[in-house]
Amino acid sequence: MSDTLAISNAQEIIQDNLDYTLFSWSKQKGIAPLAIKRAEGVYLYDYDDKRYIDFSSGLINVNIGHGNQRVANAVMKQMQEVSYVTPGCVTQARGELGKKLAAITPGNLQKSLFTVCGASAIENAIKLARLYTGRHKIIARYRAFHGASYGSMTAGGDPRKLMHDSQQVPNIVHVEDPYCYRCPWGKEISTCNRECVSHIERVIEFEGPENIAAIIMEGESGTSGCIKYPPDYLQKVRALCDKYGILLIADEVMSGFGRTGKWFACDLHGVVPDMIATAKGITAGYIPLGALIVSDTIARYFDDKVLWLGLTYSAHPVACAAAVEVLKIYEDEHLIENAAAMGVYIEERIEAMKAHHPCIGDFRNTGLLGCIELVKNRDTKEPMAPYNATADEMSVMNKVAGKLRQLGMYAFIRWNYVFIAPPLSITREEADEGLAMIDEALSIADQYVI
Repeated sequence: MSDTLAISNAQEIIQDNLDYTLFSWSKQKGIAPLAIKRAEGVYLYDYDDKRYIDFSSGLINVNIGHGNQRVANAVMKQMQEVSYVTPGCVTQARGELGKKLAAITPGNLQKSLFTVCGASAIENAIKLARLYTGRHKIIARYRAFHGASYGSMTAGGDPRKLMHDSQQVPNIVHVEDPYCYRCPWGKEISTCNRECVSHIERVIEFEGPENIAAIIMEGESGTSGCIKYPPDYLQKVRALCDKYGILLIADEVMSGFGRTGKWFACDLHGVVPDMIATAKGITAGYIPLGALIVSDTIARYFDDKVLWLGLTYSAHPVACAAAVEVLKIYEDEHLIENAAAMGVYIEERIEAMKAHHPCIGDFRNTGLLGCIELVKNRDTKEPMAPYNATADEMSVMNKVAGKLRQLGMYAFIRWNYVFIAPPLSITREEADEGLAMIDEALSIADQYVI
């Protein structure tokens, strides 16, 4: 194919998408999307054959890297056998996936309800918590994202929900975050009394513990800024749940399946939740699938009671087949161990960058789930762009993002955060390549330090 023809095809593809499709979280004019022709490993390729290193694993979901043909073959084989059956029927892939999830999840998490995405996993977790407890209130954090459906969006605190405020679901109560870099109580982690936990207990008392069905927490914070929990935070939240008979729901949509260097982030904290809601890494983004994994105690409750939950595409056999193969790939290619090791390496590299980039205020990372927080002043911690920044307030960060794209990086940038969450298959050489691009782009932000 000639260069002229390739460019023409790319322009046509982009224009068709602009003319006939809608884009998430964006004004629909002025968008300049990449037209991706193929992807392999940690790289994306456009129609000009320009290579982009994918430093966000898509939307922090392509954990095994792009283009793994083992998944394609598993999907094709399943589709040749049976592409769809109703959730009332069973397939080998469904049972195999459920059995594997029971083996890799902590404690007595035993049975899975398969959903179509992370948001639907969260929706069903909330419903199930209310069905099981007979209570109606859910406690969640302000700086968390749990999905874009009405229920999951309300449970999250992400400001993208504010345009839909009038239609938020009732009985969701939010609490402050354990954001140690910007502690709401002005404390230091080494000397605080975990006011972030006693605050939750006061909210429980104010709202009436007899009314609270569940507390929902991210296994590890993601797009809200990779906020690092104090070491004993989730353990103390678990203790509160036990004290008041409240269920603990772990949102492992983003942090699950090796992203943090463990199968699930709650393993890092030594906590067994009552439910895990997950998606993304379960199929590494190759096919949409989510799962709500519940304890055997909760599962037994519905032995003689109707489980009033269901979806048309629950336990879709093709998605389950993809997930079974993806879970094997994690183990065969030692991706979880690599995530832990590469996370340490990247932390060391970013720490060295701090010496010549005064714009780096903080770097928070767990495995390969991290972000650099950029500031105008390290002493005052004034952010390079504020929380829920307007377009005008994003000017500096947009310049950083533009430079990264020019250099050949596909990255996720939000407010004053530059996220680093490459596929778990990344090598040192590939990490160095990406970090060199970030190093160069941060020189732009350095110019605005005061």
